[in-house]
Parts: sequence; structure tokens; C-alpha cells
Amino acid sequence: MPITSDAEIATLLGETRTIAMIGASDRPDRASYGVMGFLQGQGYRVLPVNPQITGEHVHGEYVWRELSQIGEPIDMVDIFRRPQAAGEAVDQAIAAGAKSVWLQLGVINEAAAARAEAAGLKVVMDRCPLIEIRRMRLPAVA
Repeated sequence: MPITSDAEIATLLGETRTIAMIGASDRPDRASYGVMGFLQGQGYRVLPVNPQITGEHVHGEYVWRELSQIGEPIDMVDIFRRPQAAGEAVDQAIAAGAKSVWLQLGVINEAAAARAEAAGLKVVMDRCPLIEIRRMRLPAVA
């Protein structure tokens, strides 16, 4: 089961330092652009992943084509993809050794969540970290 309690979500966010964001955008009108900037402002290192803008920079970070290229430990993979594409993103997160996956608001894929949990990853689904951090008034990470 994906984690849903405030305590579990707060613990997960408190343990997270490096986030890979699949579906990051360089367009200021996109939710992923705003969420990435907010998370950086909270002290997280956010590594954008988007094959359409590979090699560009978003909020000062190099944009990767896929998770496997990053080459450093990833605590969380934040997934801004359609629900049907979330399974591939979850599989990449498992292969990359991520500790958790966070499926954004509206991204519901029960099969992908079950695969992540079976592989030992914590899963949050159909929520946004920006909203949760603000709602719970969580402090920035150090």
C-alpha cells in the first residue's frame, strides 16, 4: 500500500535529499517547473529527467535523458508523467536503486506502485510534495 499518513510522508521527506524528477519541464507554465524550483528552495537537490530537453538546464541543473545516466544515489523519483507512462518510470527508479517513488497528483498506477513496493521502495501516489510540505508546514532540509 502506498504511504498516506502525515507521519510517514513527513518522515520520507525528511530522509530525502536527492530527487530525480521524471517529466521535469523548462516551461514556467508547467507544474513540474514550479514544483522543482520549490523543492530546490526547500534544500533538496533536484535532478531533472526529460528526453525531450536532454542537455539543457532547468533551475541550474543539467537535464538527463534517463535515470540510469545520473550515476549518483537517488533518494526519491518524483514522477510527472501520465498514469500509463508511470510504470516505465517506476521500473527505471527500481533499476536505478532509488529508495522511493512519488507519483504526482492524478498519477495513479496501482500495478506500478505494487512493483515498486515489491522491490522495497516506499511509494506515495496521487499527491504533490509541494502541497504536502506546505500543508504540514515542514521545515527545509539541511
